[in-house]
Amino acid sequence: MSGRLSACVDIHTHVVPERFPAYAGRGTDVPWPSMADAHACHKHVMISGKVYRTVADGCWSVPRRIADMGTMRVARQALSPMPELLSYWLPLADAKVLIRYLNDEIAAMVAQAPDRFVGLGAVPLQDTDSAIRELEHVLGTLKFAGVEIASHVNGASIGDPRFEPFFAAVERLGAAVFVHALRPAGQDRIVGAFPEQAVCFPGDIALAAASMITGGIAARHPRLRIAFSHGGGAMSILLPRLEHAWNVFPKAKESLPDSPAVYARRFFYDALVFDAAAIRFLVASFGAAQLVLGSDYPFALGEPDPVGRLAQTGLDAAVLEAIQSQNALRFLGLEGGRA
Repeated sequence: MSGRLSACVDIHTHVVPERFPAYAGRGTDVPWPSMADAHACHKHVMISGKVYRTVADGCWSVPRRIADMGTMRVARQALSPMPELLSYWLPLADAKVLIRYLNDEIAAMVAQAPDRFVGLGAVPLQDTDSAIRELEHVLGTLKFAGVEIASHVNGASIGDPRFEPFFAAVERLGAAVFVHALRPAGQDRIVGAFPEQAVCFPGDIALAAASMITGGIAARHPRLRIAFSHGGGAMSILLPRLEHAWNVFPKAKESLPDSPAVYARRFFYDALVFDAAAIRFLVASFGAAQLVLGSDYPFALGEPDPVGRLAQTGLDAAVLEAIQSQNALRFLGLEGGRA
């Protein structure tokens, strides 16, 4: 393994705790998660008495995760919760308990190997004030780099004005925000056996990225460090259309001081698009300085060899170095530190 490859930083990986505390709230029929034994090194994530997903021990085992990182040629991972665990639909009191538990579990994993992991915690974004308090906790007490949030909160895109106080706090505190698709729009229109992750995630994450531009939050908070999963989904194709609309619709142009591309090219995007030509298109669309490595480890729809996939692009060494390491360090606020 070369020294260059050994510095790779993967910002898109997920954690599921090996166990959850028993539900102790006052609600009824609350979809509180639990774990049940499955086969070999796997467990079932149970929600409302049903198997939501069967996951491998890489979700919680630090030794297994580090061994797999060696195979993948990744030096450091950002750890964020499995998106379904963000739990925006839970009653607020219950969500705060579950999210604090998730953040403590991530912190415990980081503590086992602080040179290999950095935390991206969860916040109860269904209540902005509570989300800001948890953001302050994960940054100040747990020393995380930032948080993961979903593309929408119970149907409200993250660019909705109700979330602006949260993003103002993010900007003020210098946190990184990783945006992941969750319960995406369009699931009712899937035809056949393909899962929502394959069919609907690209559109949903593009809606989130676009909302941050069209709603003006990106313009009003230019120091935000925000990354979108799955290459930003359809955002690279959507961007020229937004540009055209900004130029031809007076009200659109009046709403933003700069063109949509100015803001889109401030965002970060992971390179998790499963195709070398698609990665090159992302570089052309957003700039080599805005792409970061992402694998979706340890889930089945992830990229088992993200470094190898990047190598297939034929991009020059300086661009590969930026995508594999430097951009992620900048996104995570670790610039000047060692990957």
